[in-house]
Amino acid sequence: MVKEKVTVSVIKADVGSVVGHSRPHPSMMQAAKKILTEKQKQGVLEDFYVTRVGDDINLFMTHYKGENNKEIHGAAWDCFQEATKIAKSMKLYAAGQDILTDAFSGNVKGAGPGSAEMTFEERGSEPMLFFMADKTEPSAYSPILSRIYLDPFTTTGLVVDARAKKGFDVEIHDVLDHKKVVMSSPEETLNILALLGDTSRYAIKRVSSRAGIGPACVVSTDKLNMTAGKYVGKDDPVCICRSQSGLPSVGEYTQPFLMTSWIAGGWMRGSHYGTFYPCSPEDSDPTYFDGPPRICCLGFQLNNGKLQGLEPLNTKGGDHIPVDFFGNPTFDSARANAIKTSKFLRTQGPFTPSILPAEEMEYTSRPEVIKELKSRFESVDEKPVKSVTKKKKDVE
Repeated sequence: MVKEKVTVSVIKADVGSVVGHSRPHPSMMQAAKKILTEKQKQGVLEDFYVTRVGDDINLFMTHYKGENNKEIHGAAWDCFQEATKIAKSMKLYAAGQDILTDAFSGNVKGAGPGSAEMTFEERGSEPMLFFMADKTEPSAYSPILSRIYLDPFTTTGLVVDARAKKGFDVEIHDVLDHKKVVMSSPEETLNILALLGDTSRYAIKRVSSRAGIGPACVVSTDKLNMTAGKYVGKDDPVCICRSQSGLPSVGEYTQPFLMTSWIAGGWMRGSHYGTFYPCSPEDSDPTYFDGPPRICCLGFQLNNGKLQGLEPLNTKGGDHIPVDFFGNPTFDSARANAIKTSKFLRTQGPFTPSILPAEEMEYTSRPEVIKELKSRFESVDEKPVKSVTKKKKDVE
């Protein structure tokens, strides 16, 4: 008998915040929870959880309807529409920022909200991690996921776990040209890294097991400024990961955040480099220079299509208590390093490497400045440098 495949979807959006880009109002979160509770009663959803990182509302949803399903995406759309109404009534900052269209067309792709979804056959034990980032871009996950899936000095399972040793297929998206390529590790590891090194263009979308386990992780790669044609906010990606038994362990997923300060582009006006600050959702409000970029990691077990956290068995209506992996003192040193590195980058002021290169900045006044100065630029009359050839001296 073939088991029915479950789909895990995370759809997120920034639709308004209290005091700049800090956090959504609790009533917005409650409105989303109310809508999804009704959808669960109607049988649209198997289970759900509403959370946030910084000013982004994140909706975790499980179901058996497959990816890009109209009912699932429609449920998320309804949540964001209702939250936007509340934000506008309160005159909150950037109300409805990530809603780029007036009507729902069956899928949130291209409409503003970001999404990550994976469909798989549930294993006997299915530990899952949900990473949520704020004030950054989709490619921010690429260096970290490269460490996790390509580096045995991070993931010992690549050496000692027979199934993990078979490697992974890495789907990489060209976010500028809207193309994708699938490459395999370990055979193409160096070429994968060569491509991903250009974080302005290439980003990991999906990683799949080559041992028949199915998808290992999926990332939202939606680029808001490309969809809207102008700067409307950061992309703030989410990443869903399955772990253990042929896949990286929970500890192998979290170790990179403790060992390294990861520099990511996108905080403060979407125009600066900062360092990932691993924290709890409750500590994800940007407090320094609209940042630094926050990242949270919440864990759930999947139990017959339902989310199981630290709450009693068979809890309904999204009242879950996830395991908060970054919200503990273990990551105090990582947080301190993130602030230290971010402060150093800020000492460079409005110069690279504090700010992003011009072609990567979400918005900049430089084109207007150049246009204004066009008539004042003059040709530089440089005299050619004469080459001087010295005769070789007679050494006799």
